[in-house]
Amino acid sequence: MTTNLKLRQFVVVVFFSSISLLPISTLSFSADSPTDRRILVLLDDVSLKSSHSIFFSSLQSRGFELDFKLADDPKLTLQRYGQYLYDGLILFAPTTERFGGSLDLAAVLNFVDSGHDVIVAADANASDLIRNIASECGVNFDEDSSAVVIDHTSYAVSETEGDHTLIASDTLIESEVILGKKKIEAPILFKGIGHSLNAKNNLVFKVLSASSTAYSADPNSKLSHPPSLDGSTISLVSVLQARNNARVLICGSLEMFSNQLLRAGVQKAGQSKKHAKSGNELFVIELSKWVFHERGHLKAVNARHHKIGESDEPAIYRINDDLEYSVEIYEWSGTNWEPYVANDVQVQFYMMSPYVLKTLSTNEKGLYHTSFKVPDVYGVFQFKVEYQKLGYTSLSLSKQIPVRPFRHNEYERFITTAFPYYGASFSTMLGFFIFSIVYLYSK
Repeated sequence: MTTNLKLRQFVVVVFFSSISLLPISTLSFSADSPTDRRILVLLDDVSLKSSHSIFFSSLQSRGFELDFKLADDPKLTLQRYGQYLYDGLILFAPTTERFGGSLDLAAVLNFVDSGHDVIVAADANASDLIRNIASECGVNFDEDSSAVVIDHTSYAVSETEGDHTLIASDTLIESEVILGKKKIEAPILFKGIGHSLNAKNNLVFKVLSASSTAYSADPNSKLSHPPSLDGSTISLVSVLQARNNARVLICGSLEMFSNQLLRAGVQKAGQSKKHAKSGNELFVIELSKWVFHERGHLKAVNARHHKIGESDEPAIYRINDDLEYSVEIYEWSGTNWEPYVANDVQVQFYMMSPYVLKTLSTNEKGLYHTSFKVPDVYGVFQFKVEYQKLGYTSLSLSKQIPVRPFRHNEYERFITTAFPYYGASFSTMLGFFIFSIVYLYSK
């Protein structure tokens, strides 16, 4: 008995000791602080930590905790005891054929399916593993492993004439929520492989595109056949926002994040203006803010409905009741929640199909509201708010409420539209009375 008791005590102590060794941030993520996160950074080479230090420093300065590891570390794992240890993943390991530890393709995809964010950077030596991760996210890199993006028109001018593989692109998506309000004046330097988007995947979209004169080919050999990717169909940087609001950034250039290109001056071919600094730093920093939910993250709270003139939510409505619906929507600014202001938020009063569709008015302090009349149909309805907008996390709210018809004693005693029928009834009765008198008292 004493031995068994001591053994149980030992197991309990070991269990709680192992829990105490878990990173504190495993429990820190919450909807109230979407950016309170710990990020795992996987590298091909330790030297990338210093060669890409500006990008990493920008993340750390914004409060992210980075855990740097080699991609083939045998102790790699994303979760322990059913809990994810990280809320974000950065894959700066394009040549890795196989991750170490328990990390593999399925683990990365499950990480995204669980609502976590990923940044994937590839290059001309991208492995099948990295290509498969991108493919599962709706991005297809050029199948030719030796092909890179070449542009003889929109390239970066240098002192020595090169092979025009250093692209200077300024074809950006027009979205403040994704790229921020600061305008990127200088072209963005890109050197790497291009990709196309899966036409069947409507969740992935381009952020940085190549020009119409670009094509994907091996710069060290002559073209023997038309390139598989060419023109503005080539995407250089793409992003995916999954239905669970997880965000994935896929870039064909690891070098685009390097200190060298972030600090480099740039002059686009055909332009006389030379910029002292490329637009890379502003581009990757602002884009990383979107990927890690520092911008474009919405939450909806306090969804309420009640009859006009009342304040309590009823358990049931009656047909033709006048009601009011309201909800509060806020956007995360990176440090706190701020009122979200838009004029395209709608609510549906729904049963099999929407019977009422109303655009919500806003007081520009986060409150959205509207009023309408319950339709003359009884059954089980839902208040539904389905809000989807490019760059923003989607909102899906629903509240169920039954609607009953009038009771027998709630109808009006005399209905105006029935007056002709009332007249016909009384005139028939009067006519029968007169007929009876005439028939009985006349010879």
